[in-house]
Amino acid sequence: MVVYRGLDDRRLLRRPAAVAVGNFDGLHAGHQKILASLCRLARRRGLRSLVLTFEPHPERALGKRSVRMIDTPEQRLARLRGTCVDAVAVIPFDRAFAGLGAAAFVNDVLRDALGAREVVVGRGFRFGHDRRGDIPLLRRLGRLSGVGVHAVDPAVRGGRTVSSTMVRGLLAHGRVEEAARMLGRPYEIAGRVTTGKKRGRLLGYPTANLDTANEILPEGVYISETVRGGRTYASVTSIGTNPTFGPNPLSVETLLFDYRGSLYGASLNVRLLRRLRPPRAFRDADALAAGIRRDIERARAWFARRGRGSATA
Repeated sequence: MVVYRGLDDRRLLRRPAAVAVGNFDGLHAGHQKILASLCRLARRRGLRSLVLTFEPHPERALGKRSVRMIDTPEQRLARLRGTCVDAVAVIPFDRAFAGLGAAAFVNDVLRDALGAREVVVGRGFRFGHDRRGDIPLLRRLGRLSGVGVHAVDPAVRGGRTVSSTMVRGLLAHGRVEEAARMLGRPYEIAGRVTTGKKRGRLLGYPTANLDTANEILPEGVYISETVRGGRTYASVTSIGTNPTFGPNPLSVETLLFDYRGSLYGASLNVRLLRRLRPPRAFRDADALAAGIRRDIERARAWFARRGRGSATA
């Protein structure tokens, strides 16, 4: 998959393409449905499949409201690499781009810059200045420009329409199992292990402190899987401020079961599988150690019920 950075990327040659447009944050079930439609259409028409996405999120760029992203930009691209698409164009979303009229977006961006012959979007797609453009307008402009327009119905899980907004809300409340059904996979936090205060080691439970760029960090203690170097370990992950020891910055700490060796400097991916409990302040270090032991026992029992070992290659 080729990644183009901006419409002025010299590698972005105008080639006939089927183009999907959207933020694709989280690449949830609805996004996956759009991309499947894109690739089928591209194969049928003999076009390359291209995704047009934006950075930063348009609402964040315009300062309208704070949006916490499900994925980091790196995670989003990694997930897109695992799909059927041939190329991704990441466009800086600034006020100049936001000021484009609907016709300019269709003619100058989609048709002329990206070579769009077909465009695939979700049913709720909006575009152009102040998001005034809708699907009927996109179809009218497409007919004038020779660009076919295809609107994909949303995905539905458990009777609910899947959206990035819904996933963000579920994650913010620690409802990771429900979010996983919308995403089609567990929510994942990526980062590098840094030196912490080593309290876990002193308690007999050495944890890896994760420095992460992920923006959604739902507080609580979770049954998790931690991936290091292509190997997956059963784990327990705590996200919180360590209230037993007074106010502290929010941190992500994961304890890998049956892991031997140092993790300092290692890149980890932590998948949150199930919330065990909310964060709480224990009366002292001994009570905290007992609480951690109970968390580990519950997590091991959970993995055992699913026939899951401590680690898999």
